[in-house]
Amino acid sequence: MAHDVSFLRDLDLAGDVSTGDSHRESRAGDWGTPADRRVRPDAVVWPESTADVSAVLAAATDRGVPVTPYAAGTGLEGSATPVRGGISLDTTRMDAILDARPADLQVDVEPGVVGSAVDEAVARCGLFFPPLPSSGDFSTIGGMIATDASGMKTVKYGEVADWVLQLEAVLADGSVITAGSKAVKTSSGYNLKELLIGSEGTLAVVTRATLRLAGLPEQVRAGRAVFPTLDDAAAAVADAVTSGVDVATIELLDRTTARMANAYSGTDLPDAPTVFLEFHADHGVDEEVAFCRAIFESHGVERFDVGRDEAEMDDLWQARKDLAYAVDSWDPNLEPLHPGDVTVPISRYADVVRYAKELAAERDLVVPCFGHAGDGNVHYSVLVDPDDPEHVARGEEAYAAVVRRAIDLGGTATGEHGIGLGKREYLVAEHGEATVGAMRAVKRALDPTDTLNPGKIFPETVGGGRVRGERTRGDR
Repeated sequence: MAHDVSFLRDLDLAGDVSTGDSHRESRAGDWGTPADRRVRPDAVVWPESTADVSAVLAAATDRGVPVTPYAAGTGLEGSATPVRGGISLDTTRMDAILDARPADLQVDVEPGVVGSAVDEAVARCGLFFPPLPSSGDFSTIGGMIATDASGMKTVKYGEVADWVLQLEAVLADGSVITAGSKAVKTSSGYNLKELLIGSEGTLAVVTRATLRLAGLPEQVRAGRAVFPTLDDAAAAVADAVTSGVDVATIELLDRTTARMANAYSGTDLPDAPTVFLEFHADHGVDEEVAFCRAIFESHGVERFDVGRDEAEMDDLWQARKDLAYAVDSWDPNLEPLHPGDVTVPISRYADVVRYAKELAAERDLVVPCFGHAGDGNVHYSVLVDPDDPEHVARGEEAYAAVVRRAIDLGGTATGEHGIGLGKREYLVAEHGEATVGAMRAVKRALDPTDTLNPGKIFPETVGGGRVRGERTRGDR
């Protein structure tokens, strides 16, 4: 159903409006939206101010026109897909760094600011924004807040939510609210800031964020460790974390993923499970490295090489960042089904990794496993022949089985990618009907007309019914 969006021309916006085919097609989905689930919006709007966002939302709500927030399009669960058409609200032109306050370890930014730009702006003050995800060079702060993203340094520094102090946001009716405080702590009223973080644009559109910063570490050590088996590597990571090793990054690559990285990035990773490590400290970093080495040796580590050349490590970290592309290009006859990102308590990390690899062997599937092992996060992909329905069905079953196992182990269906369209069917299994009912009540209270990003997170939305272009996994 097409929506009449002619009213947009009468709003006197500072930003632009387009109904052109190319602009609409480019906002029909995000990075994780399959071609057959892309849906063109009826218009694309590039707001340039909070006032623009407020005017668009108020007018759209009055007319029953859906609005789907959009940023860099790097999402992996279809959160930016305008499944009910309407308006794609592209915030990438709201990209100013408004005010940096080094004395307070704070910076105010607009939502369209790319993550790496924040680090560049504050580096001269000896500061950085620690929780940037692997896509931080091209994903936006607004998108990171929308999914409560996290990255390779989460094991030491936490996720994006831990570094957001205050948000300015616009509700569906155009009201502008401020959530949180520039103070480092507050117990004043409901914690609306935490409610908006991770809500994937279903409750409000963030137009400004105050971020907390950290000082750049005086000492950095990086390198890699090689293990004989994946079980050994996963157990060593869990042991290091629970033993209190002060490590900034622990990234695990299984043997399959190491091969993919070598093929795509030209690296020379050994044909074995490999752990990438980075240690941050202002003093005593070598003691932490030695502590980690001792623990890894108790799990049969074959090589422990920390303190490698900085340029060489830059190449390895870039290869880690490029793994999504490496997986995609591995075999021209195979395609990854969905980007898995389950997270479990660290003591169960080896269990879920082992389970994923057992499924791969039992069902003759290629299932690379890698990820932010230090916080229990497993990224995995199931590669299938898209022209072989039986192969696809086996892959779908394996993908879903890993998610269910993670939930059974006390974990989550998604550690950092969000629910979007792709993980909605697991929401009740993870949280229970009563909890999801409370979530629905919040959505209805803040957005009773279902204007903002309809069709996302919940198995059904306020309006009910299947969304345009939607299929369930059972349809495949």
